[in-house]
Amino acid sequence: MATHQRLGDLAEALEAEGADELRVHVVRRAREFKRSWVMMAEALVEVRNRESYLDWGYEDFYTYCSLELQLKQATADKLTGSYVALKRHAPSVLKRDGLNERIPTCDAVDYFAKALQKNPSNDGGERAVAEEVVDELRHAVFEEGAPVSDLRKRFNPVFNPKPAGAEQMDTLRRATAAVRRLERTIEEIEGLPRPTVRASLDALEALREDLSALLERTKAQYAKTG
Repeated sequence: MATHQRLGDLAEALEAEGADELRVHVVRRAREFKRSWVMMAEALVEVRNRESYLDWGYEDFYTYCSLELQLKQATADKLTGSYVALKRHAPSVLKRDGLNERIPTCDAVDYFAKALQKNPSNDGGERAVAEEVVDELRHAVFEEGAPVSDLRKRFNPVFNPKPAGAEQMDTLRRATAAVRRLERTIEEIEGLPRPTVRASLDALEALREDLSALLERTKAQYAKTG
């Protein structure tokens, strides 16, 4: 017998015995927690599709989510969008219990859905990204259960490529920020000879200015070629 079924039977048995309400509640939560985001998302999609929020006195779906469920619009969109993507592209996942069979995280499914939005297929041509890569992403999300951090490392270069020069400019920004942190740290250190501190700060300031100037030149260079 599957774990979720055992927990369900246990909850029913405890309830029939008149067990403490909190005890029954915790057992039911143990059964549901692995599927919690899917269950919540499914309910939200149903409310949105039926426009039930109108009957409950709310003028729109997002107002209902915000005031009654304490969900921000971005969160509601992520949940509903991920559920729709799951139902369309991997409906068999909806049958998983989340205990014996893993359910991908909402963030991972959201990544998959947004990747497809940026790379839609149509009858007039092929995807911008090879179908094999899309299949690899689908497998990583729905079969491997890869976390979204791994998905970004593996697939961002394909689905979210950085514009020309972006990596170099990011490096310059990180270097500039590191210099600023070092300047603050040196100023806080007690016991260093003041001439040494002053010389170090002057050198770091000069380096920071050179980095900033190089960043501006790099921006201008790629703006011309963009």
